[in-house]
Amino acid sequence: MKTSLHGYFSSLPDPRIHRNKKHLLIDILILSIIAVICGAESWDSIEMFGKSKEDFLKKILKLPNGIPSHDTINRVFSLINASKFESLFIEWVTSIKDEEIKNEIISIDGKTVRRSKDSFHQKSPIHIVSAWANQNQLVLGQIKVDDKSNEITAIPKLLELLDIENCIITIDAMGTQKEIAKTIIENKADYVLALKGNQGYLKEDVENIFNYQKPCSTDETVDKAHGRIETRKCEVITNLTFLEEKDKWMNLKSLVRITAQREINGKSTTEKRLYISSIDANANDFNSYIRKHWGIENSLHWSLDVTFREDDQRKRNGKAAENFALIQKIALNLLKQEQSKNVSIKNKRLKAAWDNDFLIKILKI
Repeated sequence: MKTSLHGYFSSLPDPRIHRNKKHLLIDILILSIIAVICGAESWDSIEMFGKSKEDFLKKILKLPNGIPSHDTINRVFSLINASKFESLFIEWVTSIKDEEIKNEIISIDGKTVRRSKDSFHQKSPIHIVSAWANQNQLVLGQIKVDDKSNEITAIPKLLELLDIENCIITIDAMGTQKEIAKTIIENKADYVLALKGNQGYLKEDVENIFNYQKPCSTDETVDKAHGRIETRKCEVITNLTFLEEKDKWMNLKSLVRITAQREINGKSTTEKRLYISSIDANANDFNSYIRKHWGIENSLHWSLDVTFREDDQRKRNGKAAENFALIQKIALNLLKQEQSKNVSIKNKRLKAAWDNDFLIKILKI
């Protein structure tokens, strides 16, 4: 039995010296993915899972010398070319996403793997920028932020790797940069970018325009859940005559203001957020686009932290942390694609560990 993973990841270059190869690279990769799907979080637990499921795994993997040791798995992941692995991951995700979905909202955001910090070698924890497709419920790609850089340089690199044509890219204030907006437009997509103080006078200018100019479109939604009431008012201005920097942002067409009022246990708080966009749309649409941006926090980062315990990972050798983060995202994508109703990711992982038929279903064999 072969999975879709075999076809895409078999071409990953093997970084090991030939005479030291007792285990196939593709076996190590897919063993690790299957083990993580079933709840493994460490090299030791991947080895333990493999040994407990060896008879079943031999139906999917060749395993010429049995299950590799945890030291072997660790060493391999510390050596794998992370950039090539990420590139193949993007090709694989492209093959499983639903191309029928139009105007896909792709959220871009970064996350630090906190326990990957190596104080002894004075290495900071790795910071990874990911792209999340909201309607597809898939991680589309990731890229590690260089040690002496930040998200501003990583985001354009990630965007260039992805097929974003006809999509809407949402990014928080860190990514609100003229070159990033230009990259998005040149790749035939649109943007919704958050505004904060990092853009200096632009934020103040947009605030003033909303204070003195009537919005061309307004929308208000009310959500009630878990004792909380949230009212979200969205206002849109498309007449940019009085915006001084409008020509510096490629295809800039709209200014958006969200006023979010929350009532929790009788206490009320209000927050106003500003955005610029290349889309000429109404407030109802913008309310939806901006709300979907938080899918990357709720569906991706939350799952990685709570379900996969990513922040507790202590993988620090070479490229191990970056490569294992990708293994977790492959596992999450496969789990998200399984369509069982009202079953959490946590329970899917448990069921996959107990039920080989369910695991085969997740692996799309």
